[in-house]
Amino acid sequence: MKATDVPAIAGAYLFRPTPYTDERGFFCRTFDAGVVRSAGIDPDAFVQDSLSRSVRGVLRGLHLRSGAGEAKLVRCSYGRIFDVVVDLRPDSPTYLRHATFELSGETQTTLYVPAGCAHGFQALTDTADTSYRIDRPHDPAEDVTIAFDDPDLAIDWPLPVTSMSERDRRAPSLADVLKQREN
Repeated sequence: MKATDVPAIAGAYLFRPTPYTDERGFFCRTFDAGVVRSAGIDPDAFVQDSLSRSVRGVLRGLHLRSGAGEAKLVRCSYGRIFDVVVDLRPDSPTYLRHATFELSGETQTTLYVPAGCAHGFQALTDTADTSYRIDRPHDPAEDVTIAFDDPDLAIDWPLPVTSMSERDRRAPSLADVLKQREN
């Protein structure tokens, strides 16, 4: 497994495993504490694993946590997703920038999303399973959502949206979220 920094988002990393493939399929390590530690991330900080299943066109996000934020490792374990990270840390050199990635079950690449960044994705395949390893227990009172189609972000989502949660559908603009965070 190899860690590669993401220049567009300070503190973000891609962890690329080396799958072993044969006639049975493949095997690969999807988490390695030593490699995570070598990137300056505490592997013991992660306290919760979650999994979502989405169908083609489903959009989830853009989500972040208020307060101390939430760091996470995100991996598409089956299918393919278009993944987005938006840096909302005012003191970051990449503040208000976003980066996009295609994560897939074929590569098993894991994306590290630093605390203070918004995250979202869209399923590109009929089935897409996405796993998350999160560094804080979930507290719904800290949930923040930003409109996926905010013109200030101008994210070029690859597919028409087929479905999203009511919370995501009603999400405020980036400007409104930033104003609220200042107060």
